[in-house]
Parts: sequence; C-alpha cells; structure tokens
Amino acid sequence: MHQNVTRALAALMTTLSLTAVVGCSDGESEVMPKLPKRICWGVFTAGEIAPLMPTGKKAEMSSDPFLLNEEMDSATCNLYIDGRHGMLVNAKLLDYEGQVDWAPWDKANPQPIDVGARGLTWGTGAGTHIVCDASKSPADPGKYIELRLSTDRSPDEKRLRAALPGLLQRMVDFAEHELNCS
Repeated sequence: MHQNVTRALAALMTTLSLTAVVGCSDGESEVMPKLPKRICWGVFTAGEIAPLMPTGKKAEMSSDPFLLNEEMDSATCNLYIDGRHGMLVNAKLLDYEGQVDWAPWDKANPQPIDVGARGLTWGTGAGTHIVCDASKSPADPGKYIELRLSTDRSPDEKRLRAALPGLLQRMVDFAEHELNCS
C-alpha cells in the first residue's frame, strides 16, 4: 500500500508541476511584430531596427514631418511596441551652438563617438549635433540641429551599443541632406 501512495503522490506532483508550467505559458513565444519597411522618415530599415526592439504583438509608428524652420523647430518619430516606447528619434533646430546641452545625460556616463559635431552614446541612446549655418556673431543666429535617438527595453544591450553610432550617423547624413547643410 505504501508503494501505491508513493506512486500516487509522485503522479500528483508531476501533474501539478506540468500544470504550473503550462499555466504560466500561453503556448506562444513572443516575437517581434511586423515593422514598417522604412522607419522614421525613411532613415532606417525594419531589418536594422528589429533586432534592437523588444518583442510584442503590435508595432505602430508616429512621426512629425521632418521640417525644421521658424514655425516648426523640432521633429519627432516614435516607434511603439504594444503601445509602449520602443524607439524615439528627435531632431531639434537651435539658433546657437551653445544651446546644445548634453548635461542631462551626464548621469548616464556618456561615451564620445566620432559622429556629427560632438557625438555621444549612453546606455540606451545616442546624440550629436550638426552645424548647417554657423552663427557669425552673438546677434546673428545660425542653424544648428540636435539629433537624438533612444530605445527602450532592447533585448540585447551589447548589440544596441554597437549599433548606435551607425544609426546616429544615418540620422546625420539624412538631416544634412534634407536640410541642405554644407
């Protein structure tokens, strides 16, 4: 009889263990949702961004037109995964180079990179600025463009850190071309 009780307990424990494992899983592993072919004003491709994004069921993108002038001094593109930020790309028009301020990122221990006028990377993002038209005097504004991109919940931070300088360079090339910077 003792053997029957032991077998019954073992069978019960196996059943409970399997129930716990199955109960924690819906039978489907999460994958990257289908991304738009071109992302953020056509700067990036889905293939280069997908490995840097978190898994989820639905991807959505929203963006402002890439126009930087007196009426519209910034442009933002957001890629959302399941309604949460996956990637944010921002360009901002400034009148003077001294307005470029990376001090808020000091706590993130940014590392310099050779992209734009003063490129930096930090744990989940990168930024720089470009000079379209330099200011000739304190009374004569110029045209400086601050560029920034950041990600949220990337599954592979090492891969992300390696990719950030190239992605930021793509933004620099795009902005220089679109804004006719020399």
